[in-house]
Amino acid sequence: MSAKATVLLALHSSSDTLAVGLQELAPTSPAGSSLRVLEFPLGRALSTELFSCVEQVLPAARWREISRLAVATGPGGFTGTRLTVVMARTLAQQLAIPLHGVGSFLLIARRLRAQGVSEAAAERFAVVQTLPRHGLVAGLYGADPTSPGGVREHLAPRFFDSEQGLGRGPRLEAQVAAAADAAQLLAIAAEAAQAQRPAPWQVVLPLYPTSPVEPRG
Repeated sequence: MSAKATVLLALHSSSDTLAVGLQELAPTSPAGSSLRVLEFPLGRALSTELFSCVEQVLPAARWREISRLAVATGPGGFTGTRLTVVMARTLAQQLAIPLHGVGSFLLIARRLRAQGVSEAAAERFAVVQTLPRHGLVAGLYGADPTSPGGVREHLAPRFFDSEQGLGRGPRLEAQVAAAADAAQLLAIAAEAAQAQRPAPWQVVLPLYPTSPVEPRG
């Protein structure tokens, strides 16, 4: 890693919008550093435009300045989630830097709690995405002052046939706010950088609650 590695980079592609976040750390304190996030409404074009969008935020000639990476691991579109996680893992491996992988539903749960949404203060609540054909994907979360963002993930997002399997508690729609959630990723990386916490890239994998392959009838 370069001695001038003072940049945090975040990638979020769990919706049709790619968000790329950049934070250039101040010499003394990550908390006092500059931050910016750009959104790219790419849809399926992400597979061909990912690198060029990242370069609009941080040119490839400066990638050796990256000191930490953070990426949303899904649930999201199969291609978009896979590509951004693969890119983040590759950069982290090649640059020998930490990589933080954070679930997109956990980011939503933390954001809703920070916005004062009353249901996100419950002991147990679900973040739910209804699937177009059948069933739903949901994760279970709860207010916990000892956890980052005041939210603990009790159950990582998985497929449910119906809401009956979720048990009691509020249901919140899994609405991604790409820029805001990418900013959360940067905050997570900045806090870890300040504490000098390790984050091995090898354990960061995309989350696929449902199979991209249709079952045979």
